[in-house]
Amino acid sequence: MTRQPSIAAALVLLLSAPFAHAIDNAPVNALQSAVAARPAAVNAPAAFANTASLKVDDYKETDVWGRIRSGYAIPDISNNLVERHVRSYSAKPDYMARISGRASLYLFHVVQELEKRGMPTELALLPVIESAFNPQALSTASAAGLWQFVPGTGKDYDLKQNMFKDERRGVLASTDAALTYLQRLYTMFGDWQLALAAYNWGEGNVQKAIKKNQALGKPTDFESLADLMPAETRNYVPKLQAVKNIVANPSQYNVTLPVIDNQPYFTTVDKTSDIDLAIAAQLAEMSVDEFKALNPQFKRPVITGDDRTKILLPQKNAEKFHLNLAQWGQALSTWTTHKITGAKESITSLASKFGTTPEVIRQANNIPMQTRLKAGSTILVPKTSASVGNDIAENIVDSAVMALEADRGEPRKSKATAASNSRISRNTNSRRKHR
Repeated sequence: MTRQPSIAAALVLLLSAPFAHAIDNAPVNALQSAVAARPAAVNAPAAFANTASLKVDDYKETDVWGRIRSGYAIPDISNNLVERHVRSYSAKPDYMARISGRASLYLFHVVQELEKRGMPTELALLPVIESAFNPQALSTASAAGLWQFVPGTGKDYDLKQNMFKDERRGVLASTDAALTYLQRLYTMFGDWQLALAAYNWGEGNVQKAIKKNQALGKPTDFESLADLMPAETRNYVPKLQAVKNIVANPSQYNVTLPVIDNQPYFTTVDKTSDIDLAIAAQLAEMSVDEFKALNPQFKRPVITGDDRTKILLPQKNAEKFHLNLAQWGQALSTWTTHKITGAKESITSLASKFGTTPEVIRQANNIPMQTRLKAGSTILVPKTSASVGNDIAENIVDSAVMALEADRGEPRKSKATAASNSRISRNTNSRRKHR
């Protein structure tokens, strides 16, 4: 859905601001909002009741922005950094079409999960800063997804990262992990601004800064500690405050926010067997890009994994998926795995063996040109008649690795081998001369 440039600045935000650490390269998807049931009422957990006490169904707004405003609970800050970021964001509307298009897919879910936990709803705006609501965002520190988890922290919060999927990018799993992490940080510091600083900088660093100020008899609130923080963290909370200000009163900043309906955008579909990503999109009557926007965690052309693997689809597409699946008379997956046993198994020889081309194997496995597979690597290959109907085993999904090395062509003979061959050749020639 095309939106006017005037809706631009509230979400555009941090891609243009200094210290933004997400890569903004995903296209805007033209998905339409799906109608689904309102969520059931959920009371706020006692530990966070001081930050939000309303039930989910107490929100009567028709727009998600109003719902977010209703749950603001983090104390405001007002300083030059906040003013600078507000000016920067509101002056750059061009990014809004991309960011608002992406955010409209995820915001309802994030807000609903925050309310269930009794957390401040302005935290739903944090992905604007972290990733510009781009689930494919990857930082220079290898932080990935909407919430920008680095690999180690992702593992700490049970986000699976293997050859087939990276749950740091998955909407459901990463949101659950991020909110759990933020709750833990709030419990640790008793202050949302310090919790946010720790989310960006690490709790150990914030604890050290607190101890340093305590030793000097100085206050330990965020603004008092800001001078001890790196520039990115020093700007982190002011950036969120700037976004809050714009969302709270968009007309004051000449901003018109896009309407995001206060209803679920997507629903979950259980995966009962391996299914090609392209086939899943076809059954749902969606483009592959649209499908990937809701299911960015899948890294290979086949969706596999354990029973907890879910597919997200807009409600109307989920209905089409089930109808088309019931009439589907072909294999759902055309891929299986193969383990490389030695140097003789080149990509060219594998392509011949499995009736495909080297380009198809390289593309399916993200193998760059001028590289070859090391022994022990597991790769995707097209299914043969012998493997049709067999799913990829869960232990392979969890343990498969792929290692590459530079492809320098045929290995050169060692000096010893060359000398030995030379002697054999001379002896053979000598015998021939005396025949």
